[in-house]
Amino acid sequence: MTAPTPYLHLPGTAREVLTFYGDVFGCGVQLHTLEEFNRTDGPPDAVAHGYLVDGPVTLFASDATGDEPSFRCEGLMLSLLGTSTPSTLREWFSRLSEGGHVVDALQARPWGARDGQVVDRHGLHWLIGFEDVETD
Repeated sequence: MTAPTPYLHLPGTAREVLTFYGDVFGCGVQLHTLEEFNRTDGPPDAVAHGYLVDGPVTLFASDATGDEPSFRCEGLMLSLLGTSTPSTLREWFSRLSEGGHVVDALQARPWGARDGQVVDRHGLHWLIGFEDVETD
């Protein structure tokens, strides 16, 4: 791994959250339960470690156990600027918006690019953008 990777501790929703992102970004999901890791600090089927596989986004998550605080996002955005084709980035923006909140619509900017921000249904804040081109 050559770059920082978000690792979310979620309130019992890691399976749902990683499955959602796997579907949005078209990648696989690998999940390991507390039982698989011989842990007894939570429900046996809780996610002890999960991650996205073979996709354009790297993300890890687990279910918070014991006194671990659950993920809360303030003052942080995950940036997907120019990481795929404009049509793919538009699709990601649309999918992440479902059940979420558009902070700033995906739109043309004075400097010739397009970008926008969305907080998805799981609380992650995304900045998505690309250079303005007529065709992909």
